[in-house]
Amino acid sequence: MKDISVMICDDSALMRNLIGRIVDEAEGLVLAGKAMNGKFLLEKIPRVKPDIILLDLEMPEMNGLQFLKERKRLNIDIPVVILSSTAVKGARITMEALSLGASDFILKPSGSISEDIHVVRDKIVATLLAYGKKSGSSGRTASPQTAIQDKERSELVKTSIKEKIPAVSVIPREKGGNIEIVAVGISTGGPNALRHVLVDLDSDFPVPIVIVQHMPAGFTTEFAKSLDRICPLDVKEVTDGDVLSPGTVFIAPGNFHIEVVKKKLAALIRTSSADLMNGHRPSADVLFASVAKHYGGNSLAVIMTGMGRDGATEIGTIFTKGGLTVGQDQESSIVYGMPKVAAERGFIDHVVSLDDMAATLNRLVMEKR
Repeated sequence: MKDISVMICDDSALMRNLIGRIVDEAEGLVLAGKAMNGKFLLEKIPRVKPDIILLDLEMPEMNGLQFLKERKRLNIDIPVVILSSTAVKGARITMEALSLGASDFILKPSGSISEDIHVVRDKIVATLLAYGKKSGSSGRTASPQTAIQDKERSELVKTSIKEKIPAVSVIPREKGGNIEIVAVGISTGGPNALRHVLVDLDSDFPVPIVIVQHMPAGFTTEFAKSLDRICPLDVKEVTDGDVLSPGTVFIAPGNFHIEVVKKKLAALIRTSSADLMNGHRPSADVLFASVAKHYGGNSLAVIMTGMGRDGATEIGTIFTKGGLTVGQDQESSIVYGMPKVAAERGFIDHVVSLDDMAATLNRLVMEKR
């Protein structure tokens, strides 16, 4: 397989050189070129033909958002990964960039000019490889615009299992009941995958949905707001003590675990700063463990695109207690890590493509009401 060619666009010559060195030294990546702003990037794309673009947002003459708008207008089908700072303003702009078709984002460790960019070297390399491979194999990435256009061209009611689950020994299970909650664990590729799913949930979806998306602090507030603008349900970032209400989507706040707790009068969501689990806070395993404890067979757990194995253990507890489980398929996952591990362990009832995920959740919940 040929190396993935990367185009770097950043107004800082220092950043272009530091990131270029990371790309040059990474196996599977090759530096295609550099640009100091969106205008030069547009001029270079026809000649360089990169597989993926690493894009700064704040640049003179044509910034990242302006480039993304031109990319959309010109129908340039090259995935874009954003480099973003941690400021609240940066979070809003980053979410807007995702809504304009950017595939994902990576935080610069210390602002717009980060001489310590090597801190996120592994994240940069892994993200570029993941989206670059998807671009090369399918000709597109799961940007919200592409996803919605594809969905309009296809039938949405293909809710059967999309691929055979690996053969495993039979796992004893308790009997399940009516679904009272949906819990979701998701990581790399998640921001746009969630946009794709939430936009097509039924407006009368009858149970709460609680989501752990691996995302840093400072971004989940804007992320929840961006989802709320497109989802027929209410979407909010979790605050400690939130009451689990039907037809509401709850997004875990960055750097906090979330757990569901059933009380006599209501079910609540609690946040905590407990130690990282599987290298993450929030962790899908922490959420799934609490769902298994308090809802057991009256729950539906979903594990979607993401590196590693977060969620793959405790979704098994939900499975053995009789809860329904859904895993995203390999073809539509940006990184087939978390759902793959869960499926290989025999914990997944339904393996479903991203295109079919919303319809599957709508159907399964209504069948179990």
